[in-house]
Amino acid sequence: MIARLLRERSFLAVEGLVKSAARQGMGIRRCFGDDTLAYVTERLDVEKMRKTIASVIRQAKRNKAFESSRWIGLALDGTGAGRSREKRCKWCRPVRNQNKEIVGYRHHLVMVSVVGTTLSLLLDIEPYGPGDSEYSAGKRLLKRSVNAVGIRFADYVVVDGEFATAPFLHAAGKSGLRVVARLKGNLPDLFEAAQHRFANRPADQVFQHGSDRVEMWDADDFDPWESLNWNTVRVVRYRQHKSDGTTVEAYWLTDFPNKLAGSQAIFHMAKSRWEIENQGFNDAKNRYGLEHVCHHHENSLLFNWLITVLTLTLERLYRLRYLHRGQHRILESVALARLLWLSLIQPADTS
Repeated sequence: MIARLLRERSFLAVEGLVKSAARQGMGIRRCFGDDTLAYVTERLDVEKMRKTIASVIRQAKRNKAFESSRWIGLALDGTGAGRSREKRCKWCRPVRNQNKEIVGYRHHLVMVSVVGTTLSLLLDIEPYGPGDSEYSAGKRLLKRSVNAVGIRFADYVVVDGEFATAPFLHAAGKSGLRVVARLKGNLPDLFEAAQHRFANRPADQVFQHGSDRVEMWDADDFDPWESLNWNTVRVVRYRQHKSDGTTVEAYWLTDFPNKLAGSQAIFHMAKSRWEIENQGFNDAKNRYGLEHVCHHHENSLLFNWLITVLTLTLERLYRLRYLHRGQHRILESVALARLLWLSLIQPADTS
């Protein structure tokens, strides 16, 4: 975890730290090699790590880390992490070129994050390999995450159109969650009905979102498709006019009743899905080494991914929510990493 906070990605980098003069500053008594880390992470209990992350997030809610937020959401999304030239484990999925030839292998995973609270906290990861899918892994991950943090922890789950299926929507409802899901061509009848309904009528609401102007259409009386056991489906459409002249348009479906969550609330819930992209995947990959394979072994891979999740969650709680309040200002994460590095420097002996 110390290495992740310092933004060191590899086991060799950890070995370099513990063999350096900075070891004492990190509270490490003995040095060890990268092969030791490989051996140990093959055998560490990932379920205990998952329980640890969930307990941190539950404690954050008890400590009122989300008290300024009306809604607490969970976002699910999939990504790739860790490439190799050859198949090294059962989670390696082939990467093919335009000619369908295998040019390498890559791991895939689904991540879940707490969103919609101005404080994005990563919660868990579920890998999937050949014969599995993002959809199946996402269903497993949602069920486990709700069991871990409690059925009353979050109010909604926000997902891309791939998860807009009756089985997933029903599973979310059984978990006590409302759903905000992207509506695309994967549900052609509902999508075409919504397009036709909203095409020739003015926006129901117009408001400012930062420097952008947003038009919204909202209707809650669409018929559910045959396998969906909802009474009706609510569909919202937004058209976001950005300050640079570009326009973004999207359709979303939800089971939130209008009297419980208005159009603007649904807009913000839909937008919260991007938190898992920006504060989840982008930060974890570009700054904390999520894509780096320290040791090619299933348990080691998953444990290192979970260590990154725990590190990001703790870093944000201490940096942004002041769980132990001091006199310091809010720092950027890179500034905190630099301060941690400086704190490891031993004073020079000038005697």
